[in-house]
Amino acid sequence: MFAANKGSRLLFIFSVSTRKKTAMDKLKDKVALITGSDSGIGRAIALAYAGEGAKVVVTYRSDEDGGRRTTEDIRAQGGEAICLQLDVTDEAQVIRAFDRIIEAYGRVDILVNNAGVNGSNIPVADLDTETFDRCIKTNLYGPFFCCREYLRRRSDSSTAGSIIFISSIHEDVNTAGNADYNASKAGIKNFSRSLALELAERQVRVNNIAPGMILTEMNQEAVEDDAVRREKEQHIPMKRAGKPQDVANVAVFLASSDSGYVTGATYAVDGGLMIHLGQGA
Repeated sequence: MFAANKGSRLLFIFSVSTRKKTAMDKLKDKVALITGSDSGIGRAIALAYAGEGAKVVVTYRSDEDGGRRTTEDIRAQGGEAICLQLDVTDEAQVIRAFDRIIEAYGRVDILVNNAGVNGSNIPVADLDTETFDRCIKTNLYGPFFCCREYLRRRSDSSTAGSIIFISSIHEDVNTAGNADYNASKAGIKNFSRSLALELAERQVRVNNIAPGMILTEMNQEAVEDDAVRREKEQHIPMKRAGKPQDVANVAVFLASSDSGYVTGATYAVDGGLMIHLGQGA
């Protein structure tokens, strides 16, 4: 701070650093676990985190080739990554995965709960218990198992942490025939908010990203068929489907100190779709 006299007035000029964090250092030396990072949104987040200097733990459930490809691409761009097989519905596997991460890196700073499955598109009357369980266990129990283990491994940690959930606009916008998916994503929204309150004084921020129509395997028909994509895009105010990188950009923000005063929030990454769906009613 500098002081200067100008006539009878004393002017105070505050010197404020305007240096912005450059590429490769927003997440420098942070250890980030991204579940389901063998493809789609998870892969985009893993690559973006590595590009900002994080040490990335890539996981896959069954697509080993995809997991290896993400890991190799991170290393090819000069980043550091390991690849683990992980079925988030298996509590014992989650514990073993954290054992391996702690052995490799000593800690986990950032947890991104991305692994998930799509809805069944089956009416409730015809929905069997096994199908319902598969969706709820993957989309809701999986993040619970991962969050619980993450927090248990941080019991003595004094460093800041971040938990990010990849939910969906379907946490609020429901569709007929997908009660399993809609319920799981609504559960994630409130789970993240409850966790944010629990952890606010423990230097762990908890936030949620709710993507809309993103061109990944979950929207395979729109990926493969231009006509289908264009028809669906007409419902999106921005008139385009999202790309995985659109979600990854927000995930970088929420994991970094740029969002240091943000917790318990949900960011819709949907081109305005969620707020547009009620138009014309």
